[in-house]
Amino acid sequence: MSNEAVSVRNGTTRLESVVRLIAQTCVDNEKYFSDLDAVAGDGDFGYSLARGFENVLSEWDAYDRSDLGTFLQKVATSMSGRIGGTSGPIWGTAFLRAALVLKGKQTLASTDAVEMLRAAIAGIKKRGGADVGDKTLLDALVPLCESVAVDVERDLDAKVIVANAARVARDAAEDTARLEARRGRASYTGERSIGSPDPGAIAVAVLAERIAGEW
Repeated sequence: MSNEAVSVRNGTTRLESVVRLIAQTCVDNEKYFSDLDAVAGDGDFGYSLARGFENVLSEWDAYDRSDLGTFLQKVATSMSGRIGGTSGPIWGTAFLRAALVLKGKQTLASTDAVEMLRAAIAGIKKRGGADVGDKTLLDALVPLCESVAVDVERDLDAKVIVANAARVARDAAEDTARLEARRGRASYTGERSIGSPDPGAIAVAVLAERIAGEW
């Protein structure tokens, strides 16, 4: 994967394909994500994500594709403008931080993917004041990033890298069931949040699995 680079000029890029898949998957799983959130939260997580990514899909053809960073920034702007609650700032910041990594770039290498994930994680931590162990999407996203970074360093095939990342994300997401929520609406329930997985972490796992399945 280290030698894989996809030109923005040659039709649909790998980045575009992945972003569109993320958007469609969030729309498709609106009820599932909301049902997960309703266990300890306010039940609007799936609804919020779906509305934001519906906006992305509706504006898809109009995005500026002069470079990969600009494209991703436009996606982030239209997405965050429609996501309510705490999800909007968190997911919007993640996409905007990732866009900065690709600013001015015409190709996407595997090392860029790692830096995008790291930038998104840093943005989420700063914006939400959360870290690993607080029962948020970070509990799946950080292990996923670490898995990708290790596999990229080992120069493994792209399909193997995304498959490993999906498996790691799923295990980490399911493991959040043992944690007590420390951020978001679920934190108000205290110990009652123990026993059910975090919906944001599960969403990361679902997205990773969908990407791996379509790679």
